[in-house]
Amino acid sequence: MAQTAFELLLDIDQRCRQLAAQLPSQESRLQTWSGIGFRLGGHWYVAPMGEVAEVLHEPRLTRVPGVKPWLLGVANVRGRLLPVMDLCGLLGHGPLAAHKQRRVLVIDRDDLFAGLLVDEVGGLQHFPLYSLDLSVAADLPQGMAAFVQGHFQRDQLWNVFSPFALVQLPGFMNVAL
Repeated sequence: MAQTAFELLLDIDQRCRQLAAQLPSQESRLQTWSGIGFRLGGHWYVAPMGEVAEVLHEPRLTRVPGVKPWLLGVANVRGRLLPVMDLCGLLGHGPLAAHKQRRVLVIDRDDLFAGLLVDEVGGLQHFPLYSLDLSVAADLPQGMAAFVQGHFQRDQLWNVFSPFALVQLPGFMNVAL
């Protein structure tokens, strides 16, 4: 006996629902944490996605006289002046060595538009949310603990670094000598 088009659609709907019942529900999907991975010295960090507006190749900078040495200069980024700071120098670890892998993490929050120069960017990193360890690793460089909010362990240790916590420092915008 031939089925009508409506009966055929009902049959297809019923078979789809039976097959869908065997699939995992949306709630049981693995929840992930994503961030931008970067290296500073010999340590790897990951900044939350919402705290880094973009990643730039090291731009051409215009030096600014009378500022602290870790403020490397300003760059024109699509018509906006971006102050670029050497993150290692800012934290008192000496300046970064010049090399091709250096990148700038751009922070664009409220009235703050600033760039943090790092050694290298490791791209977008995804971690299972359950693997976040809220303790701070013991071997962090001096001064980093205030900006690290835990870590993930995968092939290496990824410290969760918060640029927003860094810019809350009272002296962050105090760049004059």
